[in-house]
Formats: sequence, structure tokens, C-alpha cells
Amino acid sequence: MAVPNTRRGPTPPVKGGPRHNEFITSEKVRVIDGDGENLGVLYTREAIEQAAEAGLDLVEVSPNANPPVCKFLDFGKYKFEAQKKANAARKSQKTQEIKEIKMRPNIDTHDYDVKMKKVNQFIDHGDKVKITLRFRGRELAHQQLGMQLLERVQEDTKETAKVEAHPRMEGRQMLMVLSPK
Repeated sequence: MAVPNTRRGPTPPVKGGPRHNEFITSEKVRVIDGDGENLGVLYTREAIEQAAEAGLDLVEVSPNANPPVCKFLDFGKYKFEAQKKANAARKSQKTQEIKEIKMRPNIDTHDYDVKMKKVNQFIDHGDKVKITLRFRGRELAHQQLGMQLLERVQEDTKETAKVEAHPRMEGRQMLMVLSPK
């Protein structure tokens, strides 16, 4: 059994886009035609009719102005162009991840070199690096060894990275964050 449509008038506009044609709520609007000419302040109905005669839509470009500013545009083309711009902006932005490297205070030389190679790869890729130094048992009594190790990391990466968060203790861990220069 079909349910009758009880709505009156046009459907509301899709959210996120500017109001156009019959969705414009203001009684009067300032109108700019397709060539960029200012036609002055007109009643909304009259402006919609003029836009229809030109084969275009009346699109609200500045809703906060008094009266709102509307322009004669091809609404479908306008939305398509806006979406292309948004996609291009999204594509060009770089998201920066935080990569984590875990070490121990009494790390061996070769293990340290391997970890540092990974740190440098992450930084060259444009990611931040969080270096976590975990202390176990009696190692906690020798926190100065951990501090010396993190200072060594800082010294080895000073050409490519800057320290964003200086070494600090959190429970049984010492943390430091490096970010690309």
C-alpha cells in the first residue's frame, strides 16, 4: 500500500551546499547576473524568473549579507567545480602520523644503529617519531642512562629533526617526540 506524499512545497536542499532557486528564504536579494553585472536588489521571485529566462539557477553566494547576495549560475556545474576543488585540496594535504620506536636503556650498538636507521626513514617520510624507552626492574634506578641515550638520539638526528617533546618520565617509560624540520 502506497503512502501519500503529505509534504507541501519543494523538498529541502541537500545539506552542505548553498541555497538555490526556491530554497532561498529571503524576500529580497542583491542579484549579480552571469556576466558579473550587478542588477541591484530584486524580489526573490523576480530574480528566479530572470535566472530561468537566462537558462541558469539563482544561487545564494553570500547568505550573511543584508540583503543576501545571489548570482545567476548553472547550479550543477557550480557544485561539480566545488567538489573538484575540495577533492584537490584533500589530495594535496599531507597527514602526519606518529610512529613509535621502542628501546631499552642498555641497548647494544648494532641494535641502536638499526633503530636509528628506522627513525631516519620515518622522519624523511615526513612522520613524527615517538621514542619510548622502557625501564625494567633495577634499570629504573639508573634513569640517567636513559637520559644519556635519548640525548644521543637527539644528537644523531639534529640535522633532520627537531625535538617536539623533550624527554620525560611516565611511569616506567621515558618518552621523547621528534618531528621533521
